[in-house]
Amino acid sequence: MPKTDNLQGSLEILILKVLRRGPNNGYAIATSIEQASDDVLEVEEGSLYPALHRLTEKGLLEAEWKMSESGRRARFYKLTAKGRKRLETEEARWHSIHAAVAKVLRTV
Repeated sequence: MPKTDNLQGSLEILILKVLRRGPNNGYAIATSIEQASDDVLEVEEGSLYPALHRLTEKGLLEAEWKMSESGRRARFYKLTAKGRKRLETEEARWHSIHAAVAKVLRTV
């Protein structure tokens, strides 16, 4: 299956989900999403960094500059309490949508 960066509205929830494990930088977030999807999803910088900015502006993430493991300065993002709450809400919504789509695929 070809990789796609067209996540159609799911990128933000995927970012929140990855950051639930702890703070990380953009490159590591993208890599985590790609690995967890068995490389089906490819997160492009042009999609990732605007999404991180939007989530930070909404108060769902906090960001600070730190040194990465490679010794380079990188911006690290962490989930806020508001972000955790949004993740719970969005996960429930996605599970509901998934169940509904699966039902239609089985019956139609």
